[in-house]
Amino acid sequence: YKLIEAKKKFGQNFLKDTSVLNKIIQSMPQSDRKLIEIGPGLGDLTQELLKVKPLVAYEVDEDLCVYLRKKFSAKIDEGKLTLVKTDVLKQFEKGSLADEPYDLVANLPYYIATTIILEALEDHNCKSMVVMIQKEVAQKFAALPKTKEFTSLAILAQSIGVAKILFDVGPESFDPQPKVVSSILKIDKQKEFVEGKFSGIFETNEQLQKFKRYLRCSFQSPRKTWLRNISSEFEKTLVQEIMQGEELPITIRPHEISVLSHHLLFKKLRLNDARKRSNATTE
Repeated sequence: YKLIEAKKKFGQNFLKDTSVLNKIIQSMPQSDRKLIEIGPGLGDLTQELLKVKPLVAYEVDEDLCVYLRKKFSAKIDEGKLTLVKTDVLKQFEKGSLADEPYDLVANLPYYIATTIILEALEDHNCKSMVVMIQKEVAQKFAALPKTKEFTSLAILAQSIGVAKILFDVGPESFDPQPKVVSSILKIDKQKEFVEGKFSGIFETNEQLQKFKRYLRCSFQSPRKTWLRNISSEFEKTLVQEIMQGEELPITIRPHEISVLSHHLLFKKLRLNDARKRSNATTE
């Protein structure tokens, strides 16, 4: 057991605290969907998850795969556990983590947690996630408007589902101990999204990508006004007219605008075709 050292390059911190493991299990949605775990590590969470239902676990570290195959050989033989050795981001590039609806439960490595959550948000087959991540990152996904943590991450998560922090986990629950506090973040995708549409807001993936570009533009300088940021891509006079129509002050900053208002603004900018013409067409 002790022969397996946590590897820095994979951002490994193994969760040891059984009370935390039990709380994670209790937070899982009661569903008959497939269950997927990313980064099972030494299998402590895996062991508890298997008491609930069969699962597929993605692990990138070959040494851990060898260890897990031994530890769970009976479960693997029974078909209860499927262990996939791969980089989960490569799997997302190919498409979904499963060919059917699934719930994601994972203790995610800090360094790629944000990327994995964003990929899972866009994966139509992922219906919910209960993930342990660094507290600061969890706050960004669950943040409310007008708080400094409220950025494009919160808007994306809250456009697609309901995001909330369930509880915090101190460093002493891990081996080795991380330098930060962790949080359990739960995101439940909304019903409409589950049926293949992004909560009625994005009819297509193309629309989602456009909305992401709009958000990048809106938050490019969070301290500056939304008008100033967005005017780098959209005609300022048209933007000002839309703001007047929505009764938004000219000085409003991007984090002061609600999720719904961001969607309305995005829609109106698109409807009015307010994008700047490239220099070639204006000259």
